Amino acid sequence: MRPNFRSDGQEFELRPPRHPLPARAILWWTAQVLVPVLPTVLTLGLLALLIPPARLWLLVSLAAVGVPGLAYALIVPRLQYRVHRWEVTEDAVYAASGWLWQVWRVAPMSRIQTVDTVRGPIQQLFGLSAVKVTTASAAGSIKIGGLDRDLAAALVEHLTARTQAVPGEAT
Repeated sequence: MRPNFRSDGQEFELRPPRHPLPARAILWWTAQVLVPVLPTVLTLGLLALLIPPARLWLLVSLAAVGVPGLAYALIVPRLQYRVHRWEVTEDAVYAASGWLWQVWRVAPMSRIQTVDTVRGPIQQLFGLSAVKVTTASAAGSIKIGGLDRDLAAALVEHLTARTQAVPGEAT
């Protein structure tokens, strides 16, 4: 493996991020899948009970939506949990995500422009937050979703202080 160098000339090794998300991130991802699937399944099931002539087609439709939706909800969040990792060092913010297409993003402290906390309604339900690190990169921001709410707030505070201490304009 070839060595990597920081801007100050010191060697460091690129490696995957170390920290997993809390286990309740699995519940968050599962809920995100079930929110659009459950109303459809329940509606089709109710209609199948109320409209006997269309029952067969409604049950076939229910199975076509419900079986893949349930399978996805049971399998994919666990796969995501195995891959999603994050870490903050003195030099950079690291995030690994994805389950089919896996992405590993690194943002050097000197390139960070803004640090935000994002909390959607389902994340709030599970006491989770996301930290969004915007950089001077065309590739876009790094988002670490599924963090514990208190940890996310502390992380934003730490990154804000750390990036202010790094010389440069983050451009």
